[in-house]
This record gives sequence, C-alpha cells and structure tokens, in this order.
Amino acid sequence: MKFRNKIVLITSGQPTINPRLVKEADALANAGYDVTVVYQYLSKWATESDQSLLKNGKWSALEVGGNPSTKNNVYQITRFVYKFANLLAKWVTLKFGIAELAIGRCYFSLLKSATTIKADLYIAHNLAALPVAIKAAKRNKAKIGFDAEDFHRHEVSNSLADFDVQLKTYIEEKYIPQVDYITCSSTEISKQYSQLFKIEAPVILNVFPKTNQSSQPNSENPLKLLWFSQTIGPNRGIETIIEALNQVHFPFELHLLGNLQGDFLTNCYKKINFDTNCIHMHQPINPKDLFVFSSLFDIGLATETGFSINNELALSNKMFTYIQSGLSVIASNTIAQEKLLKKYPGIGLLFEKNNAYSLAKILEGYNHNRTVLNQNKANSYELGQLTLNWEKEQDKFLSIIKLTLND
Repeated sequence: MKFRNKIVLITSGQPTINPRLVKEADALANAGYDVTVVYQYLSKWATESDQSLLKNGKWSALEVGGNPSTKNNVYQITRFVYKFANLLAKWVTLKFGIAELAIGRCYFSLLKSATTIKADLYIAHNLAALPVAIKAAKRNKAKIGFDAEDFHRHEVSNSLADFDVQLKTYIEEKYIPQVDYITCSSTEISKQYSQLFKIEAPVILNVFPKTNQSSQPNSENPLKLLWFSQTIGPNRGIETIIEALNQVHFPFELHLLGNLQGDFLTNCYKKINFDTNCIHMHQPINPKDLFVFSSLFDIGLATETGFSINNELALSNKMFTYIQSGLSVIASNTIAQEKLLKKYPGIGLLFEKNNAYSLAKILEGYNHNRTVLNQNKANSYELGQLTLNWEKEQDKFLSIIKLTLND
C-alpha cells in the first residue's frame, strides 16, 4: 500500500491574504497529498475570512503565535521579541539567529509547529517562512521548496544601504542555496533569482481558476473603474488615478477595495475637482466572492508606480483577477506589466507610470469608443478561460512537486 506524501506549507501571513498559498494547498490536496498549512495572525478581517475559507476540509490549518482575541499574551510576547530582534539586527548584527527573528514575528512558533509535523516536503510561502521550512525539513530529513512571489530583497527599496534590503538579502543568501526547488510569480523575478543563485526558477503565474462570472458589455452607462489591494494607501498609483480623473470629461465611478490606510484618502480628496460621490469605498471581501464582485466593473486599474525593483518586476493578483473577470486592463508600463500586455494584446492598454495625462487619455478613449472597450473585455475573459488560468498553471506546479518527491 502506498502512503500519501505529507506536505506542509508555511507562511508568516494568513491564508486569506495569500491566495497563491491557498491555490497550491488546494491543488496538492486534490492531487492526493496530505496537506497542512502553518500560519500566523496578521489582521482581524483576514481571520474572519479565514473561518469561511478553512471550512473546505481539503487540508488542515494551524495558527501559531497567538492573536489579540484568544491568545493575546502569546501574541504580545512574539511582538516584543520581533521588535527587539529588529533593533538588534539593525544596530548590532544579523548573525547568530537575529536575522531569523527579525524577518517575521513568529519564527519560534512557526518552527516549533512545523518541526512537530513530520512531512516529506516543506514549502515556504514568503521570506520569513524560509528559514523555518529549511530547519524543519532538515530535522525531519525532508525536501524543501520556496515560492518567491516577489523579488524580496528589493520589495521596499533599491538602496543597498536600506535595512530592509540588507535583512532580506542576508536571509536570501543564507537559505535559498539550501532549497530543493524555487518557483517565482513572474518571468522577470525568475530571471533575478536564476542569475543570483545559478538555479532554475520555474514561473507559476498568479492566475486563478476559470469562472463563469464575466463583466458584461457597456455601451452607454458611466464607466465603472476598479482598483483593489490589501491596502489603500500611498505608492500604489491611486494618486495618479485621482489626478487623471480630474482631467476627464465624462461620467464615471471609481471603486476602491481594501483596507484604508490612515488619512490617505482624506489627503487625496483635497486634490479632487470632481464630485467625491463618484468614489466608492469597499472593505476587503472573502476571496471566493472577489470574481463576482470584479465582474461588476468595466476597467481594472493596475497602477504600479515602479517605486522599487520588485514593483517593476512583479505581476500582481489584481492583474489576473481583472483578466479572469473579463475587465479591460489599464496597466502602468512597469517592466513585467508591459511585457504581459504586449504578449497578450487586445485585453487592455498601457499608460506611462505616474503620468496622469497618459492615463486620462486612455480613459477618454475607452469612454468614446465603447466598441473597443467591449472587445477588450471579451478578449480578456477569453484569455482567462483558455490560457491564463489556474487549471493550466497548477499542472506545472504539480509536476515540480512530483519531481522533487520522486513521486
């Protein structure tokens, strides 16, 4: 009798805010693997969404490190250790295990739980989980995988003098050479890791399962624009959207979905010369409801500013959500987004990043020519159903797993 391989996926976030992890866990469970996800608390809204998500029963999940509601003492202790480790890492040294404590709040908790679960493969789903996966795997004589959704060392800054860059570079240099495989979320990120570590880094795109929820043609109603992310805040291109909408001369709706950061929107409102009732705010929703929600709109805005190397190289969840939902995509011309839209023409248009006039001209064009708008929407949906979908991408992922486990 052949026993099922046990696989542990580790994240320093929560399942709800890591759809990539959820898709992999589902794919592995559906393929017959015994799957456990070990994660830590990040936010209240994600916890509420997790409760619904984790009812699927395909795989088990274990929260560690406490949370403010049920294990506040543990949560506060891990926060103190994390903050103290960051001070030591910044001002004293990254060595002697300090970097591992500084890269994420729950290093010890994740490691203890992951090590206790004897598995054949441990997969780290972000950089803070990588040292945990390495050590748990070595103690249990197992294989190690790492999914690089971002080019981590340059997520926040391009400056080599920046502490975040130094910390993440240290972790990458120490641990990535020890993995059995690494996957990346874009071709451009793959190129970076392949060059740095002289390894193959297959690309698993941030695509989603096929859906029958598609945006409908819009011939005469006001254009409905959608932008979403976990956080509504600066450095995400929203300022450029507002400035562009100041320049257009047609009715529209702008919908923003995410957690509002501080007084960001209040500051944006000070620069608005159109009716603020045109802006509609939405709290984060359960991921399973996102495609029904997205299909209510005409245009998906992917307004990355290129503020860091990673921001230039990454392909976000929002880009593929728009495609799967049948929206026309308006994307800033970061390196990765420009290559994607040039590879798949007819699903949307590129504008010059941080250039409101460039964005306004595209919006005006779509409003004037609804035939082009509706054709782009139809093309986008078709692309999601035929090519850019998880049904195709998961086959690549499962092949990597089988090869790693000699299954």
